[in-house]
Amino acid sequence: MYGTIRHEIRINRPAADVWALAGDAAKLHHWFPGITDCTVDGNQRVIITGSGAPMPEEILVCDNTQRRFQYRLLLPIFKHHRGTIDVIDLGDQTCLVVYSTEADPRAMALVIGGGTAGALRELKRQMERQMEDDTPEGTN
Repeated sequence: MYGTIRHEIRINRPAADVWALAGDAAKLHHWFPGITDCTVDGNQRVIITGSGAPMPEEILVCDNTQRRFQYRLLLPIFKHHRGTIDVIDLGDQTCLVVYSTEADPRAMALVIGGGTAGALRELKRQMERQMEDDTPEGTN
């Protein structure tokens, strides 16, 4: 049985805008604290952690219509891993971003889940700050 964890956050920004960042495999390090760089080659991505450790991943799904991104870590410690990011349009120029993780060993879901919660908070901070920066003065 896999360990699973899910975090979600509502962002005051249209889903298409959030997806442009969250759905871009090569930009993960822009909004995920603790990841300093990443490279993408086809369906392979390698993220670099703050300690310099490379973590290879396989991109499973990048669906621009459903705004879903799925990947799995390719590390020997994992018997199974799948991370899923969904950006859901709420119809009012806001969206819900859901980041879920399933892992075996189960405890690794909790470890990764701590990072994904922080990543969602940072994504929200950046997207909502950018929206404020895009608003002409005097129109707030």
